[in-house]
Amino acid sequence: MEKVTRREALVRLGIVAGGAVALSALNSRVWGSGYKDSVNNFDRPLTAITLGAGNRGTVYGDYAAGFPDDLDIVGVAEPIVERNDFHAKTHDIPDENRFVTWEHVLERPKFADMVIVSMPDDLHHEPCIQAMRLGYDVLLEKPMAQSEAECREILKVQQETGRVVGIAHVLRYAPYFIDMRDIVLSGKLGRIVNMQHMEPVEWRHMMHSYVRGNWHDSTVTTPIILAKSCHDLDIMRWIMDEPCDKITGFGGLSFYKRENAPEGSGDRCLDCAVEEDCAYSAKQMYMRDKERIYAIMPVVPYDEPEKLDELILHSLKTTNYGRCAFKMENDQPEHLACAMEFRSGATATFNMDGFTSYHGRRTRLMGTRGDLVGDMDTFTYTDYMTRKAFSWDISISDVKGYEDSGHGGGDYRFVSDLLNAVYHRDESLLTSTVAASVESHVMGFRIEKSRKGGGVQEINI
Repeated sequence: MEKVTRREALVRLGIVAGGAVALSALNSRVWGSGYKDSVNNFDRPLTAITLGAGNRGTVYGDYAAGFPDDLDIVGVAEPIVERNDFHAKTHDIPDENRFVTWEHVLERPKFADMVIVSMPDDLHHEPCIQAMRLGYDVLLEKPMAQSEAECREILKVQQETGRVVGIAHVLRYAPYFIDMRDIVLSGKLGRIVNMQHMEPVEWRHMMHSYVRGNWHDSTVTTPIILAKSCHDLDIMRWIMDEPCDKITGFGGLSFYKRENAPEGSGDRCLDCAVEEDCAYSAKQMYMRDKERIYAIMPVVPYDEPEKLDELILHSLKTTNYGRCAFKMENDQPEHLACAMEFRSGATATFNMDGFTSYHGRRTRLMGTRGDLVGDMDTFTYTDYMTRKAFSWDISISDVKGYEDSGHGGGDYRFVSDLLNAVYHRDESLLTSTVAASVESHVMGFRIEKSRKGGGVQEINI
């Protein structure tokens, strides 16, 4: 099987002709060999206020630090002092533009082009609504909101105000998925008959985020099908390029429960007699292996090892991150199996699994003229007529470098395209609009309803 670059692959598929890229209309911007230089050419940087300076707020802030001609962060709202300080220092934010909560920001008259809503899931809907009504354009982290009704209200207000709102479905902006979709739209696979998509969450990620972490309680945040996998529902709907009419889901919480706790286990891993023999030890993950420590403390002093160890120990003593994984108040399913029927009669399945040693989404597309199999690093297309196959490989592709920005390169490309849409007042320059995202969110809410005994759900947008 021959490996070829992205451009050569697209040439052979007939998607690139005469040296010009003829990609689908909503993905026509080309970043060349990476994101080292901005593709925008603004006469001034757009300004934004960060509402929530945690992990995702920092990612978008990093874009501003890397591309100051595109974006300038001029304000921050963050209740954790250390994060507020770090964000303000990074972006040289004046004291008068530093706030504790989002409400304080929106009490002021509008003083930036945009707001970045990157707070916890339960703080997405109302700030977005109020910001639009004040005249701000919005970068809204996924999931949009905690209910279908709230998602529909965001769409209604966005249409009323005409603001540009980008939902952070960043996989739409990863070259891997862009090229996969362009192959589908080219017709080279013929008519898509079936799609299989899987998100292997990886057992440590599952334990960290959805057993001990901020998303362990779906009633406080959102169900895991939205908190984790609304990316996947969105990318499936986007690639299939047609509405999903029926959907159903199965799955539940079966392992991370008190009855499965090892005999002799303590309430915290620091005081547990069997901790060294437990694969789910917080002490092993955070203290010994130093994994995911960015999430268990306000800021990470990597250059101060003694202080770092002290902060990790404090977190394991005082927060959920130090508790026994089997003795939490968690309710998120560790596994989901979903089935879908699309408008044309094509079928699809989605599996989310929290018990894998690996991560990286897996996709299989079965068409009448060919099939495609991918794992986020490569995909292989096979043509039934010629019996030939070739693969797309990010390690040798001319888009190498994208992946460094997160989500296969989608994080930075999403920000860039959103800024371009805001600058030109043209929502069509953005693929992850509110209107586009509402449907996949509804799919998620209906899966959750089905999983809890609702049977097959019909989707009407």
